[in-house]
Amino acid sequence: MSIAEIRDSLRIARGELQADYLAHPQPTRYLLAHSKQVDEHLRRVWRQLDLPAELALVAVGGYGRAELYPKSDIDLLILLPAQPDQALQQRLQELVGNLWDIGLEVGHSVRTIGDCMAESSDVTVQTNLLEARHITGNHALFLEMRETLAAHLSRRAFYLAKVQEQEQRHTRFVDTDYNLEPNLKESPGGLRDLQSVLWISRACGFGHTWKALAQADLITPTEARQIAHHEHLLQDLRIRLHYLSGRHDDRLLFEYQTALAEQLGISASAQRRASEHLMQHYYRTKQAVLQLNAVLLQTMRARIFPAAETFPLNDRFVARDDKLEARDEALFETQPTAILESFLLLEQHPRLTGFSAQTLRALWRARKTIGSGFRKDPRNRELFMAILRQPQGLTHALRRMNQQDILGRYLPPFGRIVGQMQHDLFHVYTVDEHILMVVRNLRRFTLPQYAHEYPLCSKLIHDFARPEVLYIAGIFHDIAKGRGGDHATLGRVDAARFCKQHGLMREDADLVVWLVEHHLTMSATAQKQDLSDQDVIAAFAAKIRNERYLAALYLLTVADIRGTSAKVWNAWKGQLLESLYHATRRFMTSGKVADLVGEIRKRSAETLSLYAIHPDIYELLWAQFDADYFLRHEPHEIAWHTRMLAHRVNSDVPVVKARLSRIGEGLQILVYTQDRPYLFARICNFFARMSYNIMEAKIHTTQHGYALDSFLVMDANNSKTVYRDVMNYIEYELAQQLADSTPPAAPNVGRVSRQLKHFPIVPQVGIARDEKGQHILSIVAGDRPGLLARIAYLLAKHHIELRSAKINTLGSRAEDTFWISGEVLDRPQEVDELRAALQQQLA
Repeated sequence: MSIAEIRDSLRIARGELQADYLAHPQPTRYLLAHSKQVDEHLRRVWRQLDLPAELALVAVGGYGRAELYPKSDIDLLILLPAQPDQALQQRLQELVGNLWDIGLEVGHSVRTIGDCMAESSDVTVQTNLLEARHITGNHALFLEMRETLAAHLSRRAFYLAKVQEQEQRHTRFVDTDYNLEPNLKESPGGLRDLQSVLWISRACGFGHTWKALAQADLITPTEARQIAHHEHLLQDLRIRLHYLSGRHDDRLLFEYQTALAEQLGISASAQRRASEHLMQHYYRTKQAVLQLNAVLLQTMRARIFPAAETFPLNDRFVARDDKLEARDEALFETQPTAILESFLLLEQHPRLTGFSAQTLRALWRARKTIGSGFRKDPRNRELFMAILRQPQGLTHALRRMNQQDILGRYLPPFGRIVGQMQHDLFHVYTVDEHILMVVRNLRRFTLPQYAHEYPLCSKLIHDFARPEVLYIAGIFHDIAKGRGGDHATLGRVDAARFCKQHGLMREDADLVVWLVEHHLTMSATAQKQDLSDQDVIAAFAAKIRNERYLAALYLLTVADIRGTSAKVWNAWKGQLLESLYHATRRFMTSGKVADLVGEIRKRSAETLSLYAIHPDIYELLWAQFDADYFLRHEPHEIAWHTRMLAHRVNSDVPVVKARLSRIGEGLQILVYTQDRPYLFARICNFFARMSYNIMEAKIHTTQHGYALDSFLVMDANNSKTVYRDVMNYIEYELAQQLADSTPPAAPNVGRVSRQLKHFPIVPQVGIARDEKGQHILSIVAGDRPGLLARIAYLLAKHHIELRSAKINTLGSRAEDTFWISGEVLDRPQEVDELRAALQQQLA
């Protein structure tokens, strides 16, 4: 058979295999059939070249264990009895070339047995050789290699190396992108975690199938069936993903999630997309795989490294080395209260790093005993509250309880959101993971080593009595996500029930319920309203019952935002929340929000006097400012503006000045020039081309017709920008562009992110008057480069003037608020036209 005929035969066979799989999906059978199919075509090429009989062709890697996915590489070892001469090298090169010619993507190595042993100091090579499989050629040479490897392999060293390799891989995949688009093979809870267990088991002689592990009493037959079930799901997704993408791609990217859900017959519901249902199924499988992986690694460790030291803790538990162990393996089933007691003991004994192998398995088996009766038992309720009240170890305890499927069984509302993904463009964790991140953040506020990062939070929580109130609010704040309706309103019902059942005193229960209901209020006020407006602060303060409520809401809000995504939090949001906290506290104690204009002028003048600037120097400039300017700027800003502009009151050229922001991140930009149409749009477009986000814009027009605009800008890419290096560039280049009198072109439309492309946001545009009669434009849309510049351009085109702007970017979601004015806003038909134009621009 010629190479062309072999290529055609392989192509046809693979096509038939694909059609058969999509019609009758059986992952295990498919992977084996594909491996055998490739085996046969390799043998044909081998026979055609008539290679020496003393050589052996060996499958390694995934192909070696007969798990060949549609687009995976074919990993081969060509085993030689001795080093090849030049003639043999040429024939082997011809072999590899022919394999590529028939359509196989081959990864190959050419080695003697000695070479293999020398290379096997690398655990990856050792693993490949461990699952090597003979295809054709010298079978005796292959067996000799296997026997030499077995003699060479240290099962203890192999175990430690594979565990370390897994830990490093898990650390490498702790990334927000992989939370949203996990790697089915490499991500924690993926196929690689199952393979790691089988590699160690094979190396230690326990067997290389789940059935064999059950026969070796490492797991029960039921657990073996559970593992096989989860493995089949991951294998099925990976096979389908290869076919969908047409390439070796193991990441469950957004563009494939909906298509995979459709293939699997998963439909959308009223509240959730089909892809979200699919991903919840995946995340629950991932959690189960992580749990089973932990149980098996611990069990095998106990066999390979028998523990020596044992210390009694009480009549039910002992410490075996650094692990907690139940004295009786049936303890949790005969005395279910011991389940929660075990987590409490881990908190109380920091030297313990987890559960022993037998206790892990016992917990996993006993989790189903947690039902209505368990939850009603007063002792269990006391233990759960004791877990929440421990001074250390709470984060680890809750994570372990979630991993063991105990937290969701004890709190059924929590169980419903385990693995639930939120495709809202800014949450990058499942709901359960986000909740645990929020509790972790609250705990961090209590730790001295994080005080420099959260100074106000650290101070507030230090003085906060009974901080478990905050942890309970953190657990329940998003617990009603995905049910339809307002999750804060629904969640308060669950929180109230929990507090009543667990005997919280009335004042603490009321605070928990209030926090759950209002957990979004502070962030919405800080990020979407004008904090220089005393009425805004007064309205917010009216919702706060006392200073304990204010401190609790501030702490929960900071923990919540920081627990959504590393990309969502920044120093500016931190400053907004802190400013709102201080302004509200001042209002609650003194009845006023900010200093009056005269007091602000006085404080600004005091700052200027430190620079030896006499009031006569800036008298003309300040004469151009109205009361609104002083109320909307802080004294340090006014002093800076004054120093920059006192001698340029009637400047003929634009003045642009930059300084490092006082919040420790980003730049503050001052623009002063004669006011004219499209000015704000030009400025926005400039920063869009720099890939800078405008976080806040304060637009002010002086009495003599000059625009005095102040911006806070930050690098949109969240890179470690040295802002000082670009200050001179911004000052010169932006001034040059503002001096250009030609009408600006419409800003370019930026590229849509992959996430936004597959989970688009329907733009929302609101134009309304506030209590003072001011017009407010609110926009919710998918964020993309140049978005703000396009909005500004369109507003200018409709003769709308901006007074101020709050720019709130949440991942790929923009929620922006603008204070606007213009005669057209008093004409309803033109307002409708403006709203429609914005909708079209944002779509």
